[in-house]
Amino acid sequence: MSIHPAAPKGACTAGEADGVRIDAPLDGDDALRRVMCVEDDDDIRYILDFSLSQIGGYEVCAVGSGAEALQAAPGFRPDLVLLDVMMPQLSGPQTLQQLRQLPGMEGVPVVFLTAKAMPEQLEELLRHGATGVIVKPFDPVRLPQDIRMYWEHGRGPRG
Repeated sequence: MSIHPAAPKGACTAGEADGVRIDAPLDGDDALRRVMCVEDDDDIRYILDFSLSQIGGYEVCAVGSGAEALQAAPGFRPDLVLLDVMMPQLSGPQTLQQLRQLPGMEGVPVVFLTAKAMPEQLEELLRHGATGVIVKPFDPVRLPQDIRMYWEHGRGPRG
């Protein structure tokens, strides 16, 4: 049973979103503006979307599978991806591997979401190329601050 209204389909394409051009720079190219959330659980996906859009002020593309992420990423052009580890069909690590092959996605920071918090499991996820790992349950109020930290870390040295 879902605790929220269903998100509209096709909400993750470039162009007009709530009257704002999401493909136009807002604060220059160094700003974290667009976050893609890939989570198969509807309720968690809703919390992610609400936290990042309403508390963090980010443009959010929330999709329910790795396949949807692969389809939406080129048009949405995320600045950061939050990626659930355990999903049907394509796992988080498999989705990350395929996202990295898409034009423009090679260097986009990816942060895994997982319920498994053993140190060796977290290290394994980082070896897949993630910038960081957020353990569920997460604090929705703190999440925008957490992803900004990972985004700043994931961009590497500026010069």
